[in-house]
Amino acid sequence: MGKIKSVNPATKELNGEFDLYSQQVVNQKIGDSRKAFAQWKNEPLCERTFSIECVGEVLRNRKEELAELITKEMGKPIKESLSEIEKCAWTCDYFANNAESFLASEFVETDAETSGYVYEPTGVILSIMPWDFPFWQALRFGIPAVAGGNTVLLKHASNVPMCALEIENIFIEAGFPEGVYQTLLVDGNTASSVISRDEINAVSFAGSRPGGEMVAEAAGKSIKKFILELGGSDPLIVLEDADVEKVAKAAVIARFQNCGQSCIAAKRLLVDEKIAGDFTEKFTEHVKDLKIGDPMDPATDIGPMAGEIQIKCLEEQIRLSMKSGAKTILEGGRTDEEGYFYKPVVLSNVDKMAPVVTEETFGPVAPIITFNNEEDAIKIANNTEFGLGASIWSRDKHRAMRMTRHIEAGVITVNNIVSSDPRLPFGGMKKSGIGREMYRHGMLEFMNVKSMKVY
Repeated sequence: MGKIKSVNPATKELNGEFDLYSQQVVNQKIGDSRKAFAQWKNEPLCERTFSIECVGEVLRNRKEELAELITKEMGKPIKESLSEIEKCAWTCDYFANNAESFLASEFVETDAETSGYVYEPTGVILSIMPWDFPFWQALRFGIPAVAGGNTVLLKHASNVPMCALEIENIFIEAGFPEGVYQTLLVDGNTASSVISRDEINAVSFAGSRPGGEMVAEAAGKSIKKFILELGGSDPLIVLEDADVEKVAKAAVIARFQNCGQSCIAAKRLLVDEKIAGDFTEKFTEHVKDLKIGDPMDPATDIGPMAGEIQIKCLEEQIRLSMKSGAKTILEGGRTDEEGYFYKPVVLSNVDKMAPVVTEETFGPVAPIITFNNEEDAIKIANNTEFGLGASIWSRDKHRAMRMTRHIEAGVITVNNIVSSDPRLPFGGMKKSGIGREMYRHGMLEFMNVKSMKVY
C-alpha cells in the first residue's frame, strides 16, 4: 500500500506519513456517501443550514489550532492562515442565511393550471482540490454543496493530508451525519478512476490546466456535470492617473500573499509608461520591506514555497524569461535557510512571449510590463489563454468601469486587489475554467432543476 507524506516547508521536517486508502476503503467511503445522500437530501433545509452554522462555530472555536495546521503543512504565514479560517466561517454563515432564498421554487405562468420549477440536489460530488488554500478551496465548494442536500468526497492535494482529514473531522464535530462529507486519501490515478463510477454524480476541480483537462475528459465520457477552476495569469493594470503610492503597496500584497502561490494573485503588473518609473521604484522598495522567515511568526509576510518542485518550476520560468531579454530589478532567489524559502524577484523589460507572462507563475516573481495607452493595456491584459481575475487602478472610476467590459476575466475589481467573495460568483473565462463557485450561481451548479406542470 502506498503512502503520502506531510512535510513542513519551513523546516523540511516530516509532519506525518499516511497510508493511501485501499480499494476496499475507497469502496466503503463511496458506499457511505451514497447511503448518506439518500437521507441527507430529505432533511429539512433548516436542519441542513443549522448544521452549516455549526461548522462555522467549530471553525471559530478552533481557529488558532486550524491555522497552525495550515501553516505547518503548506507554509502559509500564520496571519494569512488565520484569515483563511475566518473566511471559511464567514462563508458558513452566508450560505446558512441565504440557502433558503437561493433554492426557493418558483411559479411560472403557462397554459397549465399550475406550473413552475424546483431545485433538487445532484447527488455525490467528487471534489479534487489544490493545496494553496487547503481549507478555503475545499469549503467554498463544499459548504453550498452540502447545504443543497448533496454529499461530498474530498480528494485533496497529496501534500496536505492532515488538513484534508481535519476537514472531515470538523463536519463530524459539527454534528453532520456519517458520510455527508468525507476525505479520500488516494493518488491521482485512483481519483481518475473514481470519476467514472456510477455512484459519483458530478465533479468539482480546482488546479492546473492539465488536471482540468483530465477531469473534463473523464466526466464527459461518463456524462457527468463538472466545474473547473484552472488558475490564471491575472493582470494588475495601473493607469496614468492612479494613486501610485496606494497601488504600489496594494500590488505587493496582490502579488506576494501566500508567497505568490494563489490562482488570483496579480501575476502581471501592467503600468502606463508615463508613471512606470515612479511605480517601479515605490513597488520595489515595498517589496524589500517584506519580512521573509518563520511562517509561525505573526510578523512574517512571506513564508516558504510549498516544495522543491514549485521552486524549480519558478526558477526555470525566470531563467527562460531572462534569456529572452527580461532584466532583474530585484534579484531575489533561494535563501540559505533550511526550508523552501525564496526571496521575491522583480523583472522589467519582459518579452510578451516570456514564460512569466504566458504561463501561470506560482511563486514570488513580479514582471512589470509597460503600456502606452488604454487600448494597448487591454490588448496586453488579454494576451493570455487565462481569464480568471484582473484589477484596474484609476482615480477615474467611470473610465475603469468602462475598461472592465473589454477585459477577458471572470472576476474584475477596480481600485482593490482581486479576491473571492461568497456574495459574488467566482470563476474564469477562456482556459481558466468552466462554471462558477459561490453566491447563488455556485450553489445551483450542483442542483438539478425540475420543471412541473399541473393541468
